[in-house]
Amino acid sequence: MSSTPNTSVDVIVVGAGFAGLYALHKFRSQGLSVRVFEGAPDVGGTWYFNRYPGARCDVESVDYCYSFSDELQQEWTWTEKYATQTEILAYITWVADKLDLRRDITFDTRVTGAVLDERTLRWTVTTDAQETVEARFLVMATGPLSAALTPDFKGLSNFRGEVYHTAHWPHAGVNFTGKRVAVIGTGSSGVQSIPIIADQAEQLYVFQRTPNYSVPAGNRPLTADEIADIKANYTQRRERSWRSGGGSPHVAHPKLTMEASPEERRAAFEKRWELGGVLFSKTFTDQMVSLEANDEARKFYEEKIRAVIDDPDLADLLIPDDHPIGTKRICTDSNYFQTFNRPNVTLISVRNTPIESIDDTGINTSAAHFEIDALVLATGFDALTGALAKVDIVGRGGQRLVEDWGDGPRTYLGLGTDGFPNLFLVSGPGAPAVLANMVLHAEAHVNWIADAITYLGDHGYSAIEPTADAVDGWIAECARRAEGTLFTKANSWYMGANVPGKPRTFMLFIGGFATYLDICNEVAAAGYKGFDLLKAP
Repeated sequence: MSSTPNTSVDVIVVGAGFAGLYALHKFRSQGLSVRVFEGAPDVGGTWYFNRYPGARCDVESVDYCYSFSDELQQEWTWTEKYATQTEILAYITWVADKLDLRRDITFDTRVTGAVLDERTLRWTVTTDAQETVEARFLVMATGPLSAALTPDFKGLSNFRGEVYHTAHWPHAGVNFTGKRVAVIGTGSSGVQSIPIIADQAEQLYVFQRTPNYSVPAGNRPLTADEIADIKANYTQRRERSWRSGGGSPHVAHPKLTMEASPEERRAAFEKRWELGGVLFSKTFTDQMVSLEANDEARKFYEEKIRAVIDDPDLADLLIPDDHPIGTKRICTDSNYFQTFNRPNVTLISVRNTPIESIDDTGINTSAAHFEIDALVLATGFDALTGALAKVDIVGRGGQRLVEDWGDGPRTYLGLGTDGFPNLFLVSGPGAPAVLANMVLHAEAHVNWIADAITYLGDHGYSAIEPTADAVDGWIAECARRAEGTLFTKANSWYMGANVPGKPRTFMLFIGGFATYLDICNEVAAAGYKGFDLLKAP
């Protein structure tokens, strides 16, 4: 923390994860004064809090790291194909130290409000420490998966045992040895933690709300030769990532799914399955647009999963049947489905027997009472908008962002919204966000914002603000692209479907990372088309 905090700066950044740290470094390198506020005691963002057993990234470690500095790329050495939370946090900490970032970060402090002064076009930001800071630019690097969600279970507060949320895991760890444990939720955090908890617990009850597609991660240590090759060819690897659909150097099969022979198709799926990870949904380029193509991937998937589950009836419960494969984010796992073969693991389908209440000793479903010693909530996040909604952001005419977004998020390019000049969003709604490599995505957004700030200075402007027409047009463009895919056929958190009362709207740009970057660059090259450039009165 800075010993003499500035109360008036050029830029305030909210959040000190991958995006916030790079924003601080980038803006500082432009000669701008910057204050960063972070609610945690240290850097890391979502990787600081999500310490649940088995927490890993589902993007390859050598891609899920900063690209802006070849020195960083060459000095840091990843140990595994998919890095653990511990290793990712160690990397972020190392970068923060190496770039001397902490002196401009105020930790253990949450931004509670931000109000626009329409006369000066500056933002006044308040924190839960009762500090007030003024800035010309406000950059929300709050993360798309940082607002943890706890469903309103009747009687939860009455439970006398231990309660944990995967997004707020105790830093000392938890030992479940000899305990009866319940896990509610089988999204990514549940899928990753359940096999490890099952190894410890005397009895594990898994309460599955909706079954999820999960593909073996195929994780393994990286060899010295692999690391040397990656470092020698990082430039080319990054170029492929920047020009890809998702920010990693994946190359799909050259044919469409049904153009390939059955033998070619199976060989392609097998190869991708052995490689492991979420990119199974991109084995062929048409898997997410053609239901016929998607069905081929689904049939292959089901065959693989049924082969490792002993009980066919259990397999029926564990394999999704309500959405095309990949339309909810595919999870990656290490022996998740095999875990249900264990005698100490019981699956409870909440669809068939809903949770009715929680009492002092356990969970009541419509069919039974389950006595437990510990409860793990793997219940996910209010994605993309949840963290922003926790800050009372007030723009022109007293308009609150949370009210402006009452029918769904309104952004232009995912970078800004009308009525809120000089407010920038990083990796939020209206961008590819969670559909892409979040580290490269953060770099792309911060670079665009930095260039815009330079442009304003060079041309004598005070502020930049999207027009209402540009925002409306972008919302329509994102919706049009989404409707051309299978993604809207799933009740996913991409759609806000996991949050009661949240508007149902596909919140992401689905056209691919490279396409999105081209659009953003074209807007900037045209003098920030779709934005009003403003001079202070």
